[in-house]
Amino acid sequence: MKLVIVAVGQRMPDWAQTAYDDYAKRFPPELRVEIKTVKTEPRGSKTVETVMAAERERIVSALPKGCRTVVLDERGTTLTTKALAQQLQQWQLGGDDVALVIGGPDGLEPAFRAAAHQRIRLSDLTLPHAMVRVLLIEQLYRAWSINANHPYHRE
Repeated sequence: MKLVIVAVGQRMPDWAQTAYDDYAKRFPPELRVEIKTVKTEPRGSKTVETVMAAERERIVSALPKGCRTVVLDERGTTLTTKALAQQLQQWQLGGDDVALVIGGPDGLEPAFRAAAHQRIRLSDLTLPHAMVRVLLIEQLYRAWSINANHPYHRE
């Protein structure tokens, strides 16, 4: 099984890339993590709807065929770390690749968001996109560590 993080926005600060890379290399071979970045649509005089539609097209083309799509959304289900570990275990048992989608500055197109298999939220706080990528991969690693009885997660 593979976890694919699809994120709108191609440029991350060095600190965020370093942190992301550190967690990405920790995953075992049977649970690979990959990131696919898609270009943010230039704003100019375009409407928010036009921008989100263009970004949706890029996101859809980056999704693995037949994957389970999970969007990060402020209106999504709040998960504890243990609940995420249980969810990760269910995804692994299902066997399909899972794409976790991080939208652009305007969020995700409402129809795309509604069509996703799941909607989850990472925090009640508004977070910068670079921080979301780091927080997401750290929590996925922590979820894996709980399921593997790895000492990374301590209670």
